[in-house]
Amino acid sequence: MPLDDSALLEDGLICASLFDGKGGGQELDWNGVTAWKPGDGLLWVHLDRTGARARNWIENESAMDPVLIRTILAPDLRPRVLPVGDALFVTLRGINLNPGADPEDMVAVRVWAEPGRIISVRHRRLMAVQDIRDRLSAGNGPCTTGDFLVRLADGLIDRMSGIIGDLEDRVDELEDRVLTGGQADLRGELSDIRRVAITLRRYLAPQRDAMNRLHAEPVAWLTALDHAMLREIADRTTRYVEDLDAARERAAVVQEELAARMADRMNRTMYVLTVLSAILLPPSLLTGLLGINVGGMPGVDHPWAFAIVAGLILGVGLLEFVLLRKLKWI
Repeated sequence: MPLDDSALLEDGLICASLFDGKGGGQELDWNGVTAWKPGDGLLWVHLDRTGARARNWIENESAMDPVLIRTILAPDLRPRVLPVGDALFVTLRGINLNPGADPEDMVAVRVWAEPGRIISVRHRRLMAVQDIRDRLSAGNGPCTTGDFLVRLADGLIDRMSGIIGDLEDRVDELEDRVLTGGQADLRGELSDIRRVAITLRRYLAPQRDAMNRLHAEPVAWLTALDHAMLREIADRTTRYVEDLDAARERAAVVQEELAARMADRMNRTMYVLTVLSAILLPPSLLTGLLGINVGGMPGVDHPWAFAIVAGLILGVGLLEFVLLRKLKWI
């Protein structure tokens, strides 16, 4: 049943469903969960790890190994796959699409999967899990434990494709802007792209390794189709890791090109200023010499003295310009 935030903090039961094996499921409450027996069918229990009753159920009623209990309730975990007999403990991460959150702040979901029961634990909401709930309500949800894992992993990786695609589009746009000369405020955008790519890769690379191990696990309840689908998801995860590496490297190349263009522009500016300084240095010396306030200055009483000095300065400037051109300095 749906709960408000305060109730969920105490309760921790987000949803529970008894699969009918045909794509549908019967919603259960805590009474239904505690009354479930292995012969009743496949049970899925989805919990918030901060809920007091959920933690108590995991610790005292789930019959899980104490080491796994501490692991499944830990605040932060890297993606991993741990086989325990005919069961699997799987930790995966997904894009954070909650309102106001950064997508690269990825959300973890922990899954204890065995032939007759699935226990999933999270803290923040994941859209991939909500998709499974919606499909169960519509009658086309998972039918087996393996099918559940496939749909969960597929939902997580599907949402990553949009974020990574947007990242590549941003790099393409910045490359065009650098090449066409629009360089305003690009350094901040490039740094942001590299930060997002590095953060996503830090989480996605372990997930690639986890997916490669998951599709290779020889548990009996994973069918040949499940293995094939998980292998395809693992390949897509690997491709996304490679895309993130490429986006980060392209952003670095664009940043280097931007720095080179800015340095070239600065060098041209300094070159022009240096040439102007060289041309104006002798006339400045001449005007400074003629501007001293002492007796005996030539031309003080001559009516054409200023015109003569101005012409002399102009002539010296032109002479310097010709000389610099002849020396190929300009």
